[in-house]
Amino acid sequence: QVQLVESGGGLVQAGGSLRLACAASGDIFSINTMGWYRQVPGKQRELVATITSPISITNYADSVKGRFTVSRDNAKNTVYLQMNSLKPEDTAVYYCNLRIRTSIRNAPNDYWGQGTQVTVSS
Repeated sequence: QVQLVESGGGLVQAGGSLRLACAASGDIFSINTMGWYRQVPGKQRELVATITSPISITNYADSVKGRFTVSRDNAKNTVYLQMNSLKPEDTAVYYCNLRIRTSIRNAPNDYWGQGTQVTVSS
């Protein structure tokens, strides 16, 4: 089994910063892509940022480029999202997504965190 635990959401004023973290534990052989998505009520979940492994190639939604930074700590099986210059439109539930292989014999599967609320007040 694999467990993902997210932390770091909360309420912040526009222009402020938050740092999200998502730690994976359990039966992990390797982790490929790690990323963050967000969702607001009534809308589809959208990609925010991803980072690959072993070479850390990052990808960002246009709406967050220059403000958000995704990073990973492979030793801790953890992915981070540093969010700066937050805007009210960044308000959403943020979910981490990790593509994890649980053994050399298994194909990778996508695992999702429980979600953490980020609210940006104007």
